Amino acid sequence: MRNKAMKKVVSLAMSSVLMAATLAGCGEATDAGTTAPATTSDAQQTTTTTETATNDGGDTTVAPENIVDFTFFAGMPGTEINSGNNEIQDIIASKTGVRLKETWLTGQTVAEAIGSIIASGTYPDLIDGGDGCTDLYNEGVLIAWDDYLASGKYPNLTNYYTPAEWDQFRQDDGHIYWCNVFQNTKGAPTGTAHNDEAFWIQARVLEWDNYPKIETLDEYFDLLERYAAANPKTQDANGNEMDIIPYTCLCDDWRYFCIENAPQFLDGYPNDGSVIVDFEGKDPTIVDYNTTPTAKRYFQKLNEEYQKGIVDKDFGTQKYDDYIQKLSNGNVLGMCDQYWDFQQINDALLNAGLDKLGCNYVPLGLTIDKGMDNRWHTYGDTLNIASGIAVTTSCSDPDLAFSFLDKMLDQDIMNLRFWGVEGVDYLVDENGLFYRTDEIRAQVADPKYKADHMCTYSYLPQYGGTSDDGINANLPEEQPSEFLNKLAEPLKKCFDAYGAKNYPDLIGSVQEDVNATHPWFPMWSYSNNLDTSTPGGVAWTKMGECKHEWLPKVVMASDFEAEWANYMKAYEGCQPQDFLGQMQEELDKRVAAANQG
Repeated sequence: MRNKAMKKVVSLAMSSVLMAATLAGCGEATDAGTTAPATTSDAQQTTTTTETATNDGGDTTVAPENIVDFTFFAGMPGTEINSGNNEIQDIIASKTGVRLKETWLTGQTVAEAIGSIIASGTYPDLIDGGDGCTDLYNEGVLIAWDDYLASGKYPNLTNYYTPAEWDQFRQDDGHIYWCNVFQNTKGAPTGTAHNDEAFWIQARVLEWDNYPKIETLDEYFDLLERYAAANPKTQDANGNEMDIIPYTCLCDDWRYFCIENAPQFLDGYPNDGSVIVDFEGKDPTIVDYNTTPTAKRYFQKLNEEYQKGIVDKDFGTQKYDDYIQKLSNGNVLGMCDQYWDFQQINDALLNAGLDKLGCNYVPLGLTIDKGMDNRWHTYGDTLNIASGIAVTTSCSDPDLAFSFLDKMLDQDIMNLRFWGVEGVDYLVDENGLFYRTDEIRAQVADPKYKADHMCTYSYLPQYGGTSDDGINANLPEEQPSEFLNKLAEPLKKCFDAYGAKNYPDLIGSVQEDVNATHPWFPMWSYSNNLDTSTPGGVAWTKMGECKHEWLPKVVMASDFEAEWANYMKAYEGCQPQDFLGQMQEELDKRVAAANQG
């Protein structure tokens, strides 16, 4: 059992130490455009490093025989690189003393995978357990970060979040056990990407209809119907004929958000994930988006389109890999999804030449009725405290692990991870701006080249925004010039037609810093960590199981009204009010904390 009594004392004490460490880290003088180097323990330095000057004369190089191999598991599907035979991985290992063997979720749900790991008693050195992070914490197999963050030895990690933000990661014993590595901007944001949810549509469909203004769900499906009727067949990269699939959606495991949470967006609310927060009145109030009039209209629309043959007949049973393959084939016209959930298909479309045919997807900011604001795009970073990278008690050298994580944020290593090797994976113009040629873009999109050469360590600490040089984006896809130059011609025509310079322009959401206007945001960072220890957590689990079972039935039903009534009866049996009440309590706490701040 975790001791909750000491939480407030530990939290206050560690916040003070973290603040001091943050100020100390910020006060150290460094050359412009460089990051203060992390230091490791004396024992580590004497046993694992060989101090030989590198090209810039400021780094140390670790001898190959002293490089330590760590293991890492991510509770997400991913693509393994050729660990031990990867060129950039070897460069990073020589700078950090660590080579990381990544393994990814395959053939299991996150809950099954984490359950299997716990049952085996064998843990990797590093882990991102996704929704299973709380289970790992409850098993006592994660190392607390507090002393490492406060030590002053890992300034990049300490300064990765503010002390107040780090406090939000504390568990019920008052300690920090993981760090989310996404949605963290350094310097100026570049704002080219829409990494959030949307209804997506192929660029060629919009071109076919002379780039219409699509604002509502009805208009979206009307366009898909008309295009599919006029173009029932298409061809893959090899010229093989395929049937057009006008619309597909994903119900697989936790990714069933692709079908179930659109009503919150269609009503003009941002992505609180598990609930709507009605902020129009005096006090923000939790609303269940599963039972709103918009929810019924949305699912009734899907049902109508399914009966017409517009919705993929296999949507309810397809697995994630099947879904990604369909999108990569180029014959799916549209879907609702988070961009990060399918972005890998862009390389497949590029390699197959399907990008030149307009098969890339663009986002639309749909609402249920005309004249409504939309908030599909989130401006500002979203702090996800529910999961992240953790160091396990099985790690033989936690100091080295934290040193490795710290160095992932050094600018030279960030450049290696995401841009690659200068002169090979990107070039630099006379103004210091990074860029790629068409040949380089094709090269870094090639699966074999990525496996043998590129090493993003994509689930380790990273920044978006602007590099320390003040010129370049940390991520190539966020470099405005590279973003525009990389666009295939159909996408360029689409952007020009709508007067857009980037994806957020296309989607047209309300431009607001959601962290300032909605200080409780996102509520899913709380609900993602619920378990069955509370009535609300029990209800949340049952609600998920109910929606998994019933939503495909509702969409495919021959009698929608009858099946919707059956679904609502089953849903009410889950006692959703227990969950909504617990979410209201958390919302009230977040609002009160923001008002005190």
